[in-house]
Amino acid sequence: MTATTTNRRSDLTRPDGTALRVLVVDDESTLSELLSMTLRYEGWEVQTAGNGLDAVRAARSFRPDAVILDIMLPDIDGLEVLRRLRADATDVPVLFLTAKDAVEDRVAGLTAGGDDYVTKPFSLEEVVARLRSLLRRSGLTAVKAEPVLSVGDLVLDEDSHEVVRAGEEIRLTATEFELLRYLMRNPRRVLSKAQILDRVWNYDFGGQANIVELYISYLRRKIDAGRNPMIHTVRGAGYVLKPADGAVAAAG
Repeated sequence: MTATTTNRRSDLTRPDGTALRVLVVDDESTLSELLSMTLRYEGWEVQTAGNGLDAVRAARSFRPDAVILDIMLPDIDGLEVLRRLRADATDVPVLFLTAKDAVEDRVAGLTAGGDDYVTKPFSLEEVVARLRSLLRRSGLTAVKAEPVLSVGDLVLDEDSHEVVRAGEEIRLTATEFELLRYLMRNPRRVLSKAQILDRVWNYDFGGQANIVELYISYLRRKIDAGRNPMIHTVRGAGYVLKPADGAVAAAG
């Protein structure tokens, strides 16, 4: 089992302001690491377990605020893990992961006391969205009253939808705003076209990566025009937003 944290601030915290704790239980190490990395970017503390017995022990010591629990585990299954968690008088929200898609399997998980489930394969963004929803519904979290994102001289207000760079207001369409918000929530992190499609368009656009290129170009015209660039292309990897170097570039 491993524990990991991040310095990124999340809008959801424990009532005392400390980071939320999430226990990830899955015997597929690659998937477990991907989930952990994604949750760390949310600003949450993460611990992992590769089997059911370790998961029960981890839950007792780590005291997570939510559990992501695979049903198929090498020793005891996820349903038995959940039964033992509930026997410990914990009502921690549980999100089941399952490769099974039969109705009876879903019903079994929810009947056993699970709060929600996602079926493999799934998008990481969907898992985060479901988890955030469960945490909000649990009533055990606090929401930070800081809707303003800031990267370098670029400021985005998530409530008013106002965007300002170097004191100059920038008007964006709804989609441009969502794209910029995603980039600003992940400063200095290279985001692939697939990740951006998943987060901004939820793949509803047919999975066409060229729509990402198009909207990145729109943002560049508004955010970077006449200034040192903040939005950069990483060949073969994706896009990254970071503070501009040096002074504002001269127009022309």
